[in-house]
Amino acid sequence: MDPVAALNRIAYLLERAQEPTYRVRAFRTAQAVVEAMEPGEAERRAATGTLEKVKGLGPKTAAVVREALAGQVPEYLARLEQQLADSFDVAESTVGGETLRAALRGDCHLHSDWSDGGASIELMGRTAVKLGHDWAVLTDHSPRLTVARGLSAERLREQLDVVAELNENWAPFRLLTGIECDILPDGELDQEPELLDRLDVVVGSVHSKLRMEAPAMTRRMVKAVRNPLLDVLGHCTGRLVTGQGRPESEFDAEEIFAACAESGAAVEINSRPERLDPPRRLLRQAVAAGVWFAVDTDAHAPGQLEWQILGCARAEECGVPAERVINTWSADQVLEWTRTREAPAGV
Repeated sequence: MDPVAALNRIAYLLERAQEPTYRVRAFRTAQAVVEAMEPGEAERRAATGTLEKVKGLGPKTAAVVREALAGQVPEYLARLEQQLADSFDVAESTVGGETLRAALRGDCHLHSDWSDGGASIELMGRTAVKLGHDWAVLTDHSPRLTVARGLSAERLREQLDVVAELNENWAPFRLLTGIECDILPDGELDQEPELLDRLDVVVGSVHSKLRMEAPAMTRRMVKAVRNPLLDVLGHCTGRLVTGQGRPESEFDAEEIFAACAESGAAVEINSRPERLDPPRRLLRQAVAAGVWFAVDTDAHAPGQLEWQILGCARAEECGVPAERVINTWSADQVLEWTRTREAPAGV
């Protein structure tokens, strides 16, 4: 087995399982170190027992390299693969979703190491390609979310140039420009309007003052979704369902979903195992309101891009019509929708 591929797969599976960042970084660092070695160096060091003397390689990562070079599936990798086979869903039982997942062509919500993600823009994009996506939207955080290294207007403009350069070599895959923009307490969006207007897709999410009283939170979110610059309402309740958890924000869901239906904004079905937002009862309410939907991973690492099946399963269970899911559209159709907020041609 190729040791670089083994180290990469281990890092990927650790990301998918939401293991600590330091653990993932150890394997990604080791992958880069081995990849940079001269031909035959890894084999020579494995034979002489000097792999651990290379900066960036430790006992566990060196063992993976030795076992891979010996033609074995590394024990560490085999254990992770078995854990994946034994239990895919870490939050709640998942049944179905395969039909909708097969129809999806992209993901509207992913992060890179420009904000709080764990991988480069290029690695996130290339992983999306491997998963069969035609497009994906890069949505790093906005300035007010300093804990997540939110992008200032200047840094976001720099990122747009990076994405444009990457897209020159990625056809037919396309990385769309975007942002996960904070919905501020007064309902305004946390970025320069002119800059938001330049982006392909704007996801708007509440990250602060999640315990506002229901009337105030309702006004806040309604104002945001009626803003023509906001395209997708992200993880609407803000709940966390694993660990210590976090309760849902309180608001008038009927009024908010009606505003989404009126403005043409989509409601996100967030697939992160700790979010699974909105809850089923609200998801069914959104279906009845006739809104658009975006089934997204909110991935912060390459291994998390496979989480989309979790959102697809919940969407199918709650009767979300596939034709109302914007991820089933081509990139051009998505861009037509964000410009007009109407069903694009062919839908």
